[in-house]
Amino acid sequence: MSSKEPGYVYILINPSFREDWVKIGKSSRPVDVRSKELDNTAVPLPFEIYATIKTIKYDEVEKLVHKTIDRLTDLRIRQNREFFNIAPQIALDIFRDIAMTIDDAEVVLYENNKPIYENELNELKKREMKRSRFKFSMCGIKIGEYITFIPTGIVVKVATDDSVEYEGRIYKLSPFVGTFMPEDKRNTSGAYQGSKYFSYNGIVLDNLRKEKEFLNTEEE
Repeated sequence: MSSKEPGYVYILINPSFREDWVKIGKSSRPVDVRSKELDNTAVPLPFEIYATIKTIKYDEVEKLVHKTIDRLTDLRIRQNREFFNIAPQIALDIFRDIAMTIDDAEVVLYENNKPIYENELNELKKREMKRSRFKFSMCGIKIGEYITFIPTGIVVKVATDDSVEYEGRIYKLSPFVGTFMPEDKRNTSGAYQGSKYFSYNGIVLDNLRKEKEFLNTEEE
């Protein structure tokens, strides 16, 4: 049986690893202590905490997470170690599924090794949603003008207020980025904010939009 004191199961990522490598282990003490202990000479860069589950059943949860990943396929990087070849987002999904079946389990996400609790996360999402979708008219860019896809230098034509034309096809910005982003520059989530990847007269669209928004608030 578990001890009555809650402990933690953690997902750690490391900037010196591939993006789809994680370490999943357990600790009876706060995870920031454990991640510092793991910061030894064998690893070029310190571990970063991606997420934790806090529960009195942390022993069982750790075994269950490992078993679930092993069932998916043989994803352990070395047998009997806590390293797995799995995207942290997928490991987090497994955490959440398990947490739903345990009364005292609390899943916490981290950013820069600091916890972001679900309510803060929801606030962040709300703020993102509030900022309306990008339109070229926000930046004073007219239909028929040209913008550049920064990662490859492809030039595309503005087709409507929120889409571009390339090789006879019409794309919204984010799906265009997802389609044409070079393999080595892709992120693990596959979600991209389109206006950060295009420029107009050498200025990134997202920055251009922020400038305009700032000028508008100044005028008000």
